[in-house]
Amino acid sequence: MKENLYFTEEHIMLRDMVRDFANNEVKPLAQELDEKGEFPYKSIEKMAELGLMGIPWEEKYGGTGMDILALVIAIEELGKVCCSTAATMMAHTSLGTAPIALFGTTEQKEKYMPGLASGKKIGAFGLTEPNAGSDAGNTQTRAVLEGDYYIVNGEKSYCTNAGVSSVLIFTAVIIEGDQEKEISAFVVDSKTKGISFSPPEKKMGWCASDTRSVFFKDMQIPKSAILGNPKDGFKQFLQTLTSGRITIGALSLGTAQGAFNRALSYSNEREAFGKSINRFQGISFKLSDMATQIEAAKHLVYHVAWMKDQGFPVMREASMAKLFASETAMKITT
Repeated sequence: MKENLYFTEEHIMLRDMVRDFANNEVKPLAQELDEKGEFPYKSIEKMAELGLMGIPWEEKYGGTGMDILALVIAIEELGKVCCSTAATMMAHTSLGTAPIALFGTTEQKEKYMPGLASGKKIGAFGLTEPNAGSDAGNTQTRAVLEGDYYIVNGEKSYCTNAGVSSVLIFTAVIIEGDQEKEISAFVVDSKTKGISFSPPEKKMGWCASDTRSVFFKDMQIPKSAILGNPKDGFKQFLQTLTSGRITIGALSLGTAQGAFNRALSYSNEREAFGKSINRFQGISFKLSDMATQIEAAKHLVYHVAWMKDQGFPVMREASMAKLFASETAMKITT
C-alpha cells in the first residue's frame, strides 16, 4: 500500500519515531509485564515525555496538535509490540480525554486538559455496566439531584485505566425530584469520596492493561461535574464511541501486523526437508492470506481516520473498520 496516499511527511516522521521507541523501549518489557500483569508505568511516562499521550489535542493544553490519523499511526506502531501499552494510550486519549476536549466547558477544559494532554494524568471512561454494554440506553447508574449536588450510586464494568486514572468520565441517568431525565456524562477526580474499584480483572490477554469495575456509593458531586450540556450526554458518548472504534481498529491493525511479522520471520528461520518452511504452499498460502487481510484493514482504518479529519460523518465507516480489523487480528493471531 502506498502510505503517502494518506501520510504527510509529518505522519511519516511520527511513525518512524514511535516505531523506534516501541522496538527499543516498549518491546523489551512487554512479555514480562504481561506475564506479571503489571501496568507499564515506565513506558507511559516516557510516552508522555514524547508527547504521545496528547497527540490530537491543542498545544495550549499540552497536546501536540496533530490529527486523528497521527493518533492511529502511533497506536498501530505500539500495538505491534505490546497491546497493553497501546490499549492504555488508546483508552486514555479516545475515551478518557476526548469527551472533555470535544464537549467540555471552558472551565472543565482548563481544569483537566493540561494534565491529560501532557500525560501527567491518565483518563478513564466508564460506560459499560453489568446490564448495559452494547445497550447503553439501559444505564442503571443514577445521579439524584439534591440541592446543588448530585448523589451518584451505581457500577461500571470493564473500565480500562480505571485503577491508574486521575480523571474519570462516566455516564448516569439524572433524577430530579421523582422524574427520570436524560443520560448525562460526568467528569470527576478518580479519588473523589464514594468511588471504589475492584481488583484488576484477570484477562486472557492485555494483562498489563488496567481493567476494573468502578463502584459509586453515595458519591456527592457538584452540578459543575456534568460534562458540557446535560441534554446532550447520550449523543456525546455515542460520538465518543464512534471515534473509539477508529482507534480500536488501529490497535487491531497493529496486533495483526505484529503477529504477521513474527510468523513471517519464523517461517524464514524454521527449516524442513532442507528448505525454509515458507517455501511450502501450505505455509505460503497462510502468509499470503494474512498479508491480504492486513492490507485491506489498513485501507479501512487509514481511510476512516482521514475522513474523520476532513469532517465527514464516519459512524458507518468507523464500525466497518473496527469490525474488519478486529476480526483480522483474531484470525492472524490464531
